[in-house]
Amino acid sequence: MHYQFLASGLVILHFLFVGFVIIGGVFCFKWQKMIWVHLPAVAWSITIECSGWICPLTPLENYFRLKAGASAYNVDFISYYLLPILYPASLTRNIQYLLGFAVLLVNVLVYGILFRVHRQQKKNHCP
Repeated sequence: MHYQFLASGLVILHFLFVGFVIIGGVFCFKWQKMIWVHLPAVAWSITIECSGWICPLTPLENYFRLKAGASAYNVDFISYYLLPILYPASLTRNIQYLLGFAVLLVNVLVYGILFRVHRQQKKNHCP
């Protein structure tokens, strides 16, 4: 039972990480030091998507599922709603490249705005 809980927890963690990579730059407007956490997460995500590597969370999740006696995902809330988002059936290398580029583009835009706002604030505070 606890292995199933660990596997489901990893799916949630994985989902939150993906969300953080996509929208985490927005948090940097309020907490600028968050950049030092967010940028490595973005770099990791782009590397995983464009290299074809597998995120270490995925095999660990599968290990816990196997230890729980499940050979496939159960049809519970987490598996039904979150797993198709993280592991779509139609995922191809070209789509992975597109996703990696989309992550890069979104974050370049967010950080461009952040840089512009920061520069404007600095300019307004200088005598």
